[in-house]
Amino acid sequence: MSTESPSVKSAQRTLELLELVARHPHGMTFVELADQLSYPKSSLHGLLQTVVAMKWLTLDSEDRRYSIGVRPWEVGQAFRPSRDIVIRARRYLREANESLDETIQLGMLDDLDVVYLDKVEGTQPLRLVSSEGSRLPAYVTGIGKALLSGLPANVLRDRFAGQTLTGYTPHTITSGDRLIEVLDVVRARGYATDDGEYSHGVYCVAVPITNRGGQVVAALSFSVPTARIENGDVTTDRMIEVLLVASRAISAAIDAAPQSRSFS
Repeated sequence: MSTESPSVKSAQRTLELLELVARHPHGMTFVELADQLSYPKSSLHGLLQTVVAMKWLTLDSEDRRYSIGVRPWEVGQAFRPSRDIVIRARRYLREANESLDETIQLGMLDDLDVVYLDKVEGTQPLRLVSSEGSRLPAYVTGIGKALLSGLPANVLRDRFAGQTLTGYTPHTITSGDRLIEVLDVVRARGYATDDGEYSHGVYCVAVPITNRGGQVVAALSFSVPTARIENGDVTTDRMIEVLLVASRAISAAIDAAPQSRSFS
């Protein structure tokens, strides 16, 4: 018999519901939600009524699809580190994007995932899976590896040593021990790469953003079609150059702000 109280179960279901809808930017119908959540339909119906009334979800009256409402955004604004970094980084993301006309992204680490905070699209014919608020396992992305490189060595050993990691493409690093070795290299040279490790045909270069104490608080990455690298249209060295300029500017902006204690 489960010892979980009804209130705990309800809270868990609410969060599961919100997380599921958040992964579907075009919204979900009641039938789609019921199929994926497997809750009793009466319970799901009551839960949806409550979260819509409290503006955590919205219900389109025409197509009857549930989407994320305004309340998650309002609550998210209270998370000062991400909000302040996005505000102070936006100008430099645009400048970096204008330098190369390639897609640039800003992300933070949440446990072992990279969460994408902001993104400025290039005009090159590339479609990325990321969007603001989305997350991916950090080890499969350049920006994630730049973030992981800021973790203490003992933390990396505890989390990855001897582990087998999920593979997404033939290029994914699936050995935790190998990942630790790669992160040592990233830390030493100051940048990370991802050559089709999550998405076929996409090449990424990333650099960390640090605060005045040298702690990695976020990271930036350029994502380009692998063909553009192979054709010489853009080079890794040039992307690193532009990213480092942006990273240093963002670090200075963070440290100059009164809120900079939030990042320490």
